[in-house]
Amino acid sequence: MATIGFTLTFWAWDLIAPIASWYGDRLDLSSFQQSLLVAVPVLVGSVGRIPAGALTDKYGAKLMFPLVSALTIVPVLLLIVVKDSYGLMLAVGFLLGLGGTTFAIGIPLVNSWFPPAKRGLALGVFGMGMGGVALSGYFTPRIAKHGENLPFIVVAIALAAYAVLATFLITDRPDRPVPTASLATRLGSAARLRVTWELSALYAIGFGGIVAFGVYLPTYLKTWYELDPTDAGTKAAGFALVTVVFRPIGGWLSDRVHPAIVTAVALGVVALLAIVQAFEPPLNPGGTTALLIMAAGLGTASGSVFALVSQVTPQAKVGSVTGIVGAMGGLGGFLPPLVMGAIYSAKGSYAIGFMLLSDLALAGCVYAYGRMRGLGPGGASPDAEPTSLTTTRT
Repeated sequence: MATIGFTLTFWAWDLIAPIASWYGDRLDLSSFQQSLLVAVPVLVGSVGRIPAGALTDKYGAKLMFPLVSALTIVPVLLLIVVKDSYGLMLAVGFLLGLGGTTFAIGIPLVNSWFPPAKRGLALGVFGMGMGGVALSGYFTPRIAKHGENLPFIVVAIALAAYAVLATFLITDRPDRPVPTASLATRLGSAARLRVTWELSALYAIGFGGIVAFGVYLPTYLKTWYELDPTDAGTKAAGFALVTVVFRPIGGWLSDRVHPAIVTAVALGVVALLAIVQAFEPPLNPGGTTALLIMAAGLGTASGSVFALVSQVTPQAKVGSVTGIVGAMGGLGGFLPPLVMGAIYSAKGSYAIGFMLLSDLALAGCVYAYGRMRGLGPGGASPDAEPTSLTTTRT
């Protein structure tokens, strides 16, 4: 149920991106304005994970999941009303970001039900819900061909049905630790952990790359390779599908090899292939191969980073830490579309953007391998705790 809810709300969160070029033509938007339109929900959905994670620690996913799913219906339907106004589209996009917060609701729910040795795979399976971006990329433009308002109606109905089912079928672990401190105190405690920000940086590269490609790849393929919107959306959906498949693989590998090593290798692969794409190879086969291998690396890194979160975070703080880490991951996806749009507007090329991605991925690779390999609970030094970390159960 957590994975299904994550998938549907992520589809809602990404509703604008697959048809952004349609809005661009309809409203006569510049490349930067179009980039801003698809980036605003990412920003809000990312920042919103911080309170969503802390509230989940307090009130549980049984309340939070159906509530957030139901509230997301409002901006989804408002997109029908405001489609002819760029300013109102930005405002509704701000509200649409609510759909992106469910990540911080599902992580503590799933984490609480599994022993440490199985959390990597379990969290990776939950993380497959980011496939909502792939569903949106593939189905949203196709459904829109049968009626420009139809995608929003379909998603709203799906969210309503899920909210009802989740109310009855989601169950919080009965013995889960419920914090008694205030929201501000709990967030402050999570923010004071050094490891929170180290994990945030790694997740900003891994998951941030996925989000950035998810919202900007259709525009990139349409602009640079001159694909029509439907074909660009289909190929972007293929990229997202690869990230979805490799996220649980990253978690599974992390149950067997230290997640920091898995993260380092995955980001190293991304760094190499980003350089290849910076040389702007033809789409077939060079560009397609480079983009799909990057997708595999980003998906693997996203799964392994949250396997690391489950190892080094006390159970009572998982929601709060997840909120901050997840927010940074989403914010990592907010800036690249704006940067790519600005670079293309100024230089007529995306090469600089891909080289920046390569630099970030390489930095993450080195840091994950050099610093994160031996961390114990709470970010302890390598000699402080064993990495089996059964002490994360409280």
